[in-house]
Amino acid sequence: MGSDEFLLKCEEGRRIAFSFNEPLIVHHHDADGVSSGAIVAAAMKRQGKKYRIQCIRKLDDAAIEMLTKEKEIIFTDLGGGNQRVDELSDVLVIDHHQTEGIGKPQINPMLFGIDGGDELSASGAAYCVFREHADLGIVGAVGDMQSPLHGMNRFVVDEGIKKKEVIAETDLRFYGRYCRPLLQFLVYSDDPYIPMISYREDRALSLLSELGIPLLDGEQRRVYADLSEDEKKKLISALTKVMINSNQLKKANELLGESYVFPSRPKNETYEANEFSTLLNACGRHGHAEIGLRICLGDEESYSKGRNLLQHHRKMLKQGVEFAHGQVQDLGKFYLLDGRGVVDESIIGIVCGMVLQQRWTKPIIGISLGENDTIKVSGRASRALVELGLNLGALMRESAARAGGIGGGHTIAAGASIPKQSLNEFLASAGKYFG
Repeated sequence: MGSDEFLLKCEEGRRIAFSFNEPLIVHHHDADGVSSGAIVAAAMKRQGKKYRIQCIRKLDDAAIEMLTKEKEIIFTDLGGGNQRVDELSDVLVIDHHQTEGIGKPQINPMLFGIDGGDELSASGAAYCVFREHADLGIVGAVGDMQSPLHGMNRFVVDEGIKKKEVIAETDLRFYGRYCRPLLQFLVYSDDPYIPMISYREDRALSLLSELGIPLLDGEQRRVYADLSEDEKKKLISALTKVMINSNQLKKANELLGESYVFPSRPKNETYEANEFSTLLNACGRHGHAEIGLRICLGDEESYSKGRNLLQHHRKMLKQGVEFAHGQVQDLGKFYLLDGRGVVDESIIGIVCGMVLQQRWTKPIIGISLGENDTIKVSGRASRALVELGLNLGALMRESAARAGGIGGGHTIAAGASIPKQSLNEFLASAGKYFG
């Protein structure tokens, strides 16, 4: 089994989707969920099909009960982890999470030996089904931390390049090359962390001054993309020297990487994949997925609303990370971040990912207050741990089930929802999972 068989299955999925009269598109609330939902909506619209769309945070029993009266449903970025979808009427699942025991038609790379946690996102799978919006297929993958894109994600990239929807660039990997003012671009870049530059505005300002790189063009604040090739080379060279002088040669090699821009999109947060995915996360995770979906489909009026949500999202993440730095507990088998009452459930997973250090020899599990007397659980791990055999998706699924909840996800990132009173059972089970 492999990519050819998967693409044949995608053709079958397209036929099923277009056989529906007026499906309800049910998508997840993160960047991958919003972008995959938008791909399905765009395909239905192009086909002249009526559709409705609904965003949900989790496909639990309450959500299943809510959907029982629906005649036709297309799930994107969820559905593969809950066997109760088989109780619903006509269903098509487009997912990329670990899955088993689903009888309804499902387009999922995991069923074809393709790693849905690393090689193809839900939006990428949706693109493979409908061949619409390769740019959104890439945005979802980047939002799900699958960069650098390889495997079936590479197929989506190559298709996008052929269609002139996508340009692959090799440049600094820092966030905000096209939208963040130059000084903030350096100060808030920490992947990789630049010693004495990251989070040091005075040092970053001094470096730019020494290199003769002005912050302004007239009265307009410059962004990294505004720099000349010579200025970019000088900056990259200087940052590389900083890393080498700090005995971080390996990290210095990580300064450059492949990124993806979309020439048909305006030069704002929708122009570059990383920035676009953050914008969609801001919309979906703060209760306005419909704004993100309209932005995906080119609605310019929704963009200003999305930017307001993005500012709110960044503020919450900053507060969450500041809280986390002093609160991560070592429970022996894993690190625990107890964010209940402080970190919103919509961002607890992102915060865990932001504080995760690749050198850690165990994963981090974060908890936050959920809806209806539940606790939201999110886990993140390093790639090195996954290569050694860690499967966070299985941990979440098994531990949540023992605690009376539901969980699942990928080997490297996963989540669960458990009853409020069952936290100790969940943590005990998670500890036993490691032996």
